[in-house]
Amino acid sequence: MIELAACFALLGAASNAMGTACQRKAAATVPAGGGLRLLLALARHPVWLAGIGGVVCSAMFQALALVNGPMALVQPLFIMELPFALFIAGLLMRRNLPGAGWAAVGGVVGGLAMVLVAADPAGSHEQAPMVRWVPALVLCLGMMATAVVLARTARSPLFRAAVLAAAAAIGNALTAAMLKSASATLESDGFAAFLATWQTYGFAVLGICSLLLLENALQAGSLAASQPALTIGDATVSLLLGVMLFGEHIRTGVWLVPELLGAGLIAWGVVRLIRVVPHAQQTLVGDGRADDRTARPAEDRPPGLARPERSDGHTNGGGG
Repeated sequence: MIELAACFALLGAASNAMGTACQRKAAATVPAGGGLRLLLALARHPVWLAGIGGVVCSAMFQALALVNGPMALVQPLFIMELPFALFIAGLLMRRNLPGAGWAAVGGVVGGLAMVLVAADPAGSHEQAPMVRWVPALVLCLGMMATAVVLARTARSPLFRAAVLAAAAAIGNALTAAMLKSASATLESDGFAAFLATWQTYGFAVLGICSLLLLENALQAGSLAASQPALTIGDATVSLLLGVMLFGEHIRTGVWLVPELLGAGLIAWGVVRLIRVVPHAQQTLVGDGRADDRTARPAEDRPPGLARPERSDGHTNGGGG
C-alpha cells in the first residue's frame, strides 16, 4: 500500500504541475483583468480547460494517496510539483531547462529521497479522535492567524512573503489531514457519511483560505522568500500532523541528522530553481506578466536572462 500511495502522490504532483503550467500559458494570452469576464475568456482556451482537468485529477490522486498511505509520506512527495511544473512549462513555452536548473532538480529529488529514507514513515490510522483534532486545529489555525498579523505589520516584502507562505503551508497540511479523514469516511461508510462529516467541509473551506494566503504571499515579495517556506513548511507540518493525528511513525534520534540535511538540500534546490530558470516567475506567480516587485535587479540576473516582458511590450523595471 505504501508503494501505491507513493505512485498516487507523484501522479497528483505531476497533474497539479500540468494544471499550473497550462493555466499560466492560457492566462498569458488573454487581456489583463479579473472577475467573470476573465473566466469566460479563459474558458475558450483548450489549454486552460486542460489545466483545470489537471487540478481536478490532482485532487483525486491526492485523496487516493492519503487513503492508501501515511500523510508523512504523501505530502512531502508533492514537493515534486515544483520541478514538474517548471519542466512542463518549459515544454509549453519552448524553453530548455538550463544545466544549473537540472542540478537544482537533482538537489530537490536527492533531498526528498534523503528525508523519506531517513524518516521511514509508516503506520497510519484512518481516523483521528476529536481529542486529537482539537489541539491540532488550535495550533494550526493559531499559527496561521499569527502569521497573517505579522504580515500585516511587517515592512519587509521578503518577510511578508515568507510568513504568508508559511501560513499557506500550514493550511495545506491541515487541509490534507482533513481530506485524508473525509476520504477514509467515503471509502468505508459511503457518500452520505462523507457529506455528514465535518472534515469534508473543513478541507473545502480551509483549502480556499490556503489558496488566498498563497496568492497574497506571491504578490507580497520574491519567490525566493515564499517558495522555500511553502515547500518545507507543508512537508514538515504534514509529518507532524501525521504523527499527532493518525499515529504515524517516523524515525528520530540520529536519523534527524540526514532528515535535516535532506530538508536543507530541498530548500537549496528550490531557491536555486527560482533563480536560474528563466520561466519560473511566469509559471508559478501569475499570468505570464511579470511583476515589478518580483523582477530581479539586472546585476543579480544570470547572464543571458532577459528582463521579463509585459503584455504591452515594455520591460519590467524601476523606471515607471
